[in-house]
Amino acid sequence: MQLAQLNIAESRYPMSDTRLDGFTGKIDAINALADRADGFIWRLTDDDTDIDGALSLRLPGNDTTLVNMSVWENLKSLYDFIYKTAHAKVMQSNFQNFIPFVKNHYVLWWVEDGHIPNLTEANSKLEAIRKNGPNLSAFNFKYAYGANGAKCSFVPTNKAGTV
Repeated sequence: MQLAQLNIAESRYPMSDTRLDGFTGKIDAINALADRADGFIWRLTDDDTDIDGALSLRLPGNDTTLVNMSVWENLKSLYDFIYKTAHAKVMQSNFQNFIPFVKNHYVLWWVEDGHIPNLTEANSKLEAIRKNGPNLSAFNFKYAYGANGAKCSFVPTNKAGTV
């Protein structure tokens, strides 16, 4: 099993607005960092050759929310990338450019090895965690489930990321 993740953000400004330069100017570097990260498998990209990301893609029925989706080997790999690399600093320094969500803004779920999720699948997982709370099929780091289906209090444990 592999870990899929979707996280969303709603910008206060159009992506072309210069107030977002601190964010958009670092997308390529952060995506390259993800591509080299331990445990990284795949990430969603669009056809925009100017930026190595998915800035033109949206959730079904939602044309204002930015999406980020990727697949990782395990919880630890994703956690380490999000919170222990330059990714964390970029997100913290651009927090004021995005509208805070009152509902879940990210969701994690296990997929079969080799499965590449699409935005319709990811959106259904996000809606599920918003409606039902974290569970085996759609969870978050605070209320995580291991690939074996067992609840786990996610705290990175070892280099292999076993939880």
